[in-house]
Amino acid sequence: MNFNEIAESIKEQAKKVSPLGGTFKLVIDDNIVFVDGSGDENVVSFEDKKADCTISTSQKHLVDMMNGDLNPMMATMTGKVKIDGDMGLAMKLQSLL
Repeated sequence: MNFNEIAESIKEQAKKVSPLGGTFKLVIDDNIVFVDGSGDENVVSFEDKKADCTISTSQKHLVDMMNGDLNPMMATMTGKVKIDGDMGLAMKLQSLL
């Protein structure tokens, strides 16, 4: 799965779930997916803006989590995923994956 496929998957899933109640920045290697869930719907863009929660990981680790091959909690504890900001909001990101 390449970055464009990941981004499309997140965009499609964002349309299906309730607004997340904040802003996320997902940094995948050198690429950014910004999700603004603070309004009436989740809006996905590729802007590098300040977010309530920033999650950084590699494309490989993200795909492994999306496929169920890597537990998100273990990925965080082993440093494969880094979370900065609102941890409660970070837990909601799973609904987009």
